[in-house]
Amino acid sequence: MKTILTTLACLAFALVTASADDKKTTTTTTTYGSGTITEYTPGTTFVLKETAGPVTYKYGDSVTYVTKSGTVLTEEQVKTRIKVGVPARVYYTPAGETKTITKVEVDD
Repeated sequence: MKTILTTLACLAFALVTASADDKKTTTTTTTYGSGTITEYTPGTTFVLKETAGPVTYKYGDSVTYVTKSGTVLTEEQVKTRIKVGVPARVYYTPAGETKTITKVEVDD
């Protein structure tokens, strides 16, 4: 009887340990930079003049353009509102030296 209980306890421990290993998560850090857009070519080039100097951002799979109040800009609004000289905040995911844009925020 002790052997069966010991075996069952070992199996239960093994299952719990294996389950915990399957639940590992990956954390993605998103941060932001603020400044004035100095270069902008949709999908290609996005450079902000920040306090420390110009910063070049890379485009990812998708970028959301919003106002400070959270309104998502339409494609037409992006064409008229995202341009050189406009103040912006760029949210990005860092990967080494690369900063991949996830969201661009402009004034309302």
